[in-house]
Amino acid sequence: MGTMKHLSALDALFLQLETPETPMHVGSVMILEKPKAARGKKADAYGRFRDHFASRLHIAPVFPRRLAEMPLDLASPIWIDGAVDLDYHVGRLTLPKPGTTAQLEAAVAKLHEGPLDRSHPLWQFTVIDGLAGGDVAVYAKIHHAALDGQGGVAVAQALLDTERSPKRGSGEGMARPRIAPSTARMLRDTLLHTVSQYGTLIKSLPALVKAAGRAGAVAYTAPQPKKSRMLGPPTPMNVAIGAQRVFVTRQIPLAETKEIARRFEVTLNDVVLATCAGALRRQFAGNKAALAKAMIGAVPASLRLPGDTSKANDVTMMRVGLATQLADPLKRLAAIHTASQRAKMITGSMKDSMPTDLPSLGIPWLMAAITPLYRKAAQADRIPALANLVISNVPGPPVPLYMAGALLKSYFPVSIVIHGLAFNITILSYNGAMGYGLIACKRAMPGLRTFSRNLQAAHDELLALARKP
Repeated sequence: MGTMKHLSALDALFLQLETPETPMHVGSVMILEKPKAARGKKADAYGRFRDHFASRLHIAPVFPRRLAEMPLDLASPIWIDGAVDLDYHVGRLTLPKPGTTAQLEAAVAKLHEGPLDRSHPLWQFTVIDGLAGGDVAVYAKIHHAALDGQGGVAVAQALLDTERSPKRGSGEGMARPRIAPSTARMLRDTLLHTVSQYGTLIKSLPALVKAAGRAGAVAYTAPQPKKSRMLGPPTPMNVAIGAQRVFVTRQIPLAETKEIARRFEVTLNDVVLATCAGALRRQFAGNKAALAKAMIGAVPASLRLPGDTSKANDVTMMRVGLATQLADPLKRLAAIHTASQRAKMITGSMKDSMPTDLPSLGIPWLMAAITPLYRKAAQADRIPALANLVISNVPGPPVPLYMAGALLKSYFPVSIVIHGLAFNITILSYNGAMGYGLIACKRAMPGLRTFSRNLQAAHDELLALARKP
């Protein structure tokens, strides 16, 4: 009999809010050296990587896991184990000559559009060859209901090696088909799970009330923004989005970012936010309304305990003022540091007591009523700009890694955009470099390549100031 796993409330929300315009999968682009062919054989990167994936499917539970809908949509779907069809899950794409980075980015943007098929496990890989210089790219996408950023790093650890010679598979690579649980078992387990969730929620209420009081005290004693500043300024990023995407990458040395942080006694994440803020000022230099007050970044914050590499989502979102109304880059950095510390204090005061799951019985019916209202509000551009864009900085492996014997040269995340938040900047550090993955709705941010250059300019400006005697 197959195993069952209940989705958390947040995991289920990623499924319930999904539409053709807002697919809820996260992804990555890995640039690798072309694997060397075995002696006497013709090099076949696709076959090499496909065999490698097949040998690792047993390591991470996300690969054989698929959704099973609850009878009558009484509660959120559950995860069950299923068979993996590699012909569906691993595709191949050859870029036309000359195989530039811009062509690769355009191909990834296209692959990132459209929801995953829920009748299969919610992931797909595409091996992309034809790149100039002979490198090979692997684009991977996995539904956000299955994992968050830190869980994604754990999945990457299942696929990547710290040595060039890949680990030998255990022979369990291909997931074995299992009998799906009966309707009666699904209903019984859901009712028991719901009772358990209510019990946990009731037990956490006293601690949650105390934590809310602490958070209120922090917010009260910290400098209070005016009511009009609680929302971000109107920008082209805060609109209803279409289905088309644009994707651009940028790589910035991690050592240089750390140098800036040390010089001005701020955190690495403060420097990342300040770099993005400097790029935003340059991008919207001719838009007075956009720069009239501070833009607000939605910054994901993990609720995980150290060492937790579980695949489910366990995150919250902080709102951090980006001080984009300030022309001076150092004053902007200082203001971001203050805003970030305040946001962390408020989140930290709630962290230990914040419930990360809620009872799901009846939630699909409720979401069926709410989701059309959300779509109508988005289409009418009536969603308030609680934040202007998402900026997420995920620490990654600091050492060189390999896949199927090929060196991983660069690693870029590909994230999600939604109605009202048409632009997402996600950064993943790897082997001394910070890989910026910029994803946006194509009609909202057609100048994304210019923004990438503005990121570099903003970084260079901060670095020059840090090195100034």
